[in-house]
Amino acid sequence: MTEKKISLSELLLIVAIGCLVILLWQLQSLLVTLMIAVVLASAIAPIVNAAEKLRIPRWLGVIVVYISLIAGLVGAGLIIGPSVSEQIQRLANKLPIYLENLRITTENIALRMGITQIETIEQFLDIQSLTNWVFRSSQQLLVRSFGLTRGIVGGVVNLILALVISGYMVAGSSNLVKGLAELFPQPWDQRLADQIAPISRRMGGYVQGRVLVSAILGVVITLSLSVLGLSEFALALGVIAGFTNLIPFIGPVLGAIPALIVAIPEGGLTFLWVLLLFVVIQNIESYVLDPLLVGSSVRVHPLYQLLAVLGGTQVLGIIGAVIVPPWVAGVAVLLENLYLRPKMLAQGKSSVIELDN
Repeated sequence: MTEKKISLSELLLIVAIGCLVILLWQLQSLLVTLMIAVVLASAIAPIVNAAEKLRIPRWLGVIVVYISLIAGLVGAGLIIGPSVSEQIQRLANKLPIYLENLRITTENIALRMGITQIETIEQFLDIQSLTNWVFRSSQQLLVRSFGLTRGIVGGVVNLILALVISGYMVAGSSNLVKGLAELFPQPWDQRLADQIAPISRRMGGYVQGRVLVSAILGVVITLSLSVLGLSEFALALGVIAGFTNLIPFIGPVLGAIPALIVAIPEGGLTFLWVLLLFVVIQNIESYVLDPLLVGSSVRVHPLYQLLAVLGGTQVLGIIGAVIVPPWVAGVAVLLENLYLRPKMLAQGKSSVIELDN
């Protein structure tokens, strides 16, 4: 039995890959910033491209887009920010009371169903433990998100860097793509360069559609909760539902939980109406808004999208849950155009040859 010897070139390649992995691990904060920058660049690129067709320079189009976005966010923050902050603060203060109402309601339902082991229910719905779990889980997600950016200040700095980098990416996209493509040998240089535009469209379409759907649902939920008698916290609950909806699959469920907990003290009828509201909204999102506004931007099996959300949350916290799915959509373009499609074409040619023979 002959032993396979590792050549010097193979050994050097293994060492180089190991050093690259260590370097990337040390630069994980920069990698996260670049990932965010690419997502932002993909989102604004179609707008800048449309402006360029109107003979507006790309650099000016980037500046106008970012100024408009920042002005819109600041304006929205000044208009609804104080009210949202106040409602969220009151909601957090009343959370133990709402959880206590949840426990009492559960016990009453259990008694009506003939379940007499109230101690088991009380242990399962221990208010202090539930409250601690909610805050601990939220802190872990935030720590995981900000841990890569060295705290809140570092996170803000990295976000600003991501905005600047994404602006440079969009403004000088042609030169940037050409420079990156030249790093690869022929014919892969041109093949990879041809994938930049479809990747950008796929990622940008996904981000734009997700943001638009979340904004629409946030407004609809706010107005609906006000009509259903939850006007005290309607704005905060609508904003929470809108932001959580940026996360596919898990987000809508997370956004519904606070509203359902708040609805419990209002009575069973109000609770059922709120539950029905979120069920209807979820179906409208899945079967109307997502196909219409997000469309086929992702083209990834829902299971893989869910795994992307869970994996992104596990590694990068809330940031990962938002930015990893569009990256998966972008990688899917490479997989389709550089592997699956050539494979299908090759199989088709093979079938033709076999039939001719």
